Amino acid sequence: MADADKIALIGAGRMGGALAAGWLRGKGKVDPENLLICAPRATEEMGALIREHGLKRIDALGPRTAKGVGLVILAVKPHVFFEMADSLAEILPDDCAVISVMAGVNIRTMTELLGDRPIIRAMPNTPTAIGKGVIVCAANAAGETRRKEADKLLKVGGRVEWIDDERLMGAVTGVSGSGPAYFFLLAESLAGAGESLGLPRELAERLAAETLVGAGELMKSSGLTPQELRRQVTSPNGTTQAALDVMMGGSALPELMRHAVAAAERRSRQLGDSNRN
Repeated sequence: MADADKIALIGAGRMGGALAAGWLRGKGKVDPENLLICAPRATEEMGALIREHGLKRIDALGPRTAKGVGLVILAVKPHVFFEMADSLAEILPDDCAVISVMAGVNIRTMTELLGDRPIIRAMPNTPTAIGKGVIVCAANAAGETRRKEADKLLKVGGRVEWIDDERLMGAVTGVSGSGPAYFFLLAESLAGAGESLGLPRELAERLAAETLVGAGELMKSSGLTPQELRRQVTSPNGTTQAALDVMMGGSALPELMRHAVAAAERRSRQLGDSNRN
């Protein structure tokens, strides 16, 4: 995509807004003149962004506005995409690439509907909204240049990882896509346990949240594996060991997590099948 090509962001929800904010505020280096917002409605945050940078917003991409578009970002619900796919296929320039952050719509389906063009499927998670997420990508025959463009645009949301086998997206969904909810549940449960032992609720919630966030930052900065860090903080016959004996007795927590991630992966495949129907 040449620097003068337009980027059409289809969808003005939270994820689209988070990406656009990153591009316009120095991280992605997208010229506001080359960014076109395509959505009948916008979130309050996106509306503010549109006003701040003088962005052009239209209800939907048409034959005239599609001219010069070198890249389309699909940030809509799957059912909205299927409603617009035929018209998009007709109006998009032949050399226009597509980056999708939609859940459950695979590259094969997008290729069938949009034609043989570079298509990159990305799976972000919710911390992407604050630039602390992880976005996992798979691509069709998109060349190295297109992959680098996608990497540059998506990294405003956090770390970008690539997989060669798109079938692994279900597992990605189970680990990183749904993963923030597991973290929040752990914080909720940890705080609840502290409260049951007499801690004031607000204090227990602060202790749980700050402990988990701090532990995550330590894991990220230390260069050590989770196993190594766990061993460092676990003294033989100490308090941590007593707690871990409960959580890991009979592989309780690891086994529960395997079942949970497998359930998310299974549901991801089911939703992918149903989205097309």
